[in-house]
Amino acid sequence: MSDATNEAMIPLSVAVLTVSDTRTEDTDRSGQALVERLSAAGHRLADKRIVPDDVYRIRAVVADWIADPEVQVVLTTGGTGFTGRDSTPEAVSVLLDKRIEGFGELFRQLSWQEIGSSTVQSRCLGGLANATVVFCLPGSTGACRTGWDGILAEQLDSRHKPCNFANLVIPERGQHG
Repeated sequence: MSDATNEAMIPLSVAVLTVSDTRTEDTDRSGQALVERLSAAGHRLADKRIVPDDVYRIRAVVADWIADPEVQVVLTTGGTGFTGRDSTPEAVSVLLDKRIEGFGELFRQLSWQEIGSSTVQSRCLGGLANATVVFCLPGSTGACRTGWDGILAEQLDSRHKPCNFANLVIPERGQHG
């Protein structure tokens, strides 16, 4: 559904955080799927980390990236469910200046087509903080593909019309303040 123009896409600097008590760089398929997709789309990987499901460790990493003027986008994967250790929404939501309510709504709509009513357990969210967009996706590789392919690929493309989040985080185009 993209209405991209013939202008050149402006690459964004994207940081990826995997939230997991068990994954390592060798077993982090979800984080790797996001890295592969953002790279294939022409964006730059600013940083990639894995942290345990701990609200304060998640918050510290995301806060550092939000404060870093070189990071324009933060993508997290994992910790958005309802188990006792899932705490990504609690860690990240307090850092946001504005929430992107439609991100979670659209994600669950797309996810419904793949996993049915189980999508109601997804607490994925999006928001804007300090001219950085933050998107928290579930930990499954399929959910990361759904989020990227169905929403983020277009919304992080500066050419996508009528609007996109890329133009909010590109300094010369953004509406900071």
